[in-house]
Amino acid sequence: MFAAYAERPDADRPLNALLLGERPEPAVAPGWVTVHMRAASLNMHDVGTLRGIRMDPGRYPVTLGCDGAGVLADGTEVVILPCVNDLGWVGAETLDPGRSVLSERFDGTFAERVAVPARNVVPKPPALSFAAAACTGTAWLTAYRMLFVHSGLRPGQDALVLGRLGSIATGVIELGSAAGMRMWTEDRAAAAAAAAPAGQRFDAVFDAGVDEAQWSHALDRLKPGGTLVCAGYRSGATRTGYALGTLHHLIFSERRVVGCAMGTREDLAGLLAFLDRTGLRPAVGLDVPLAEAEKGFRAMLDRTVPGKIVFTLPGR
Repeated sequence: MFAAYAERPDADRPLNALLLGERPEPAVAPGWVTVHMRAASLNMHDVGTLRGIRMDPGRYPVTLGCDGAGVLADGTEVVILPCVNDLGWVGAETLDPGRSVLSERFDGTFAERVAVPARNVVPKPPALSFAAAACTGTAWLTAYRMLFVHSGLRPGQDALVLGRLGSIATGVIELGSAAGMRMWTEDRAAAAAAAAPAGQRFDAVFDAGVDEAQWSHALDRLKPGGTLVCAGYRSGATRTGYALGTLHHLIFSERRVVGCAMGTREDLAGLLAFLDRTGLRPAVGLDVPLAEAEKGFRAMLDRTVPGKIVFTLPGR
């Protein structure tokens, strides 16, 4: 079958590791299903796989792609949850210490067909296109969990989104606005959020890529009792002295810092229902056939495309 895959890691020239061509058909283990792919979206994680970041060198070659949407053998249209749990894991998918995402231990979604655990497919609302559905699995799922599971925000409250407005930050702003929250940003290029006035404090602050030097700034922008929600590994390390200052902020103003690592199957179902009900859609900035995947990777590396980059595949 045709696929986009990483032949080997190349830290300095990642596109040299990208190949387009034939890969073996997916092996379908007991309790797994085959999804015939219709669309898959590109994430920085895929560039990281080409570079060899957090990957076992013996795992290559590996089919790329975390996110996607397609059709099961019986014709059911589905969206794929990227997080794959250890066999027998019970509970929230995000809390499994042995979890991985597609394209790490198992081949990913940039292929004509992919095998995933049956629990990793969620029915796609008919009104949601395959291209839009393919954008929900990682960035927008993380945004949904940050906003609706961890932040404690209610309609009418104020939230500040920090960092470069990539897919996660954009998802937080769009979802929050659609839910009746007032969304603010310090990036004046953000059309969907208001520019935050100097000195204003917020009910929640979302870390969409802040570094160590911004932690103090992020906490200073919180109201007492507010929540700072951080996605994944984006906040970096802290020095001992700085950590003590951070604890002072947290303890004496009763603020909270909450980590967020993607989302659960329940979260994905909730996100899809929200999009179906509101008509909100992730913005697709570039839609190309999988056979032209290199064009999408170059656009991501050059940061020339606003919105998600989607690879499409023909139907059977």
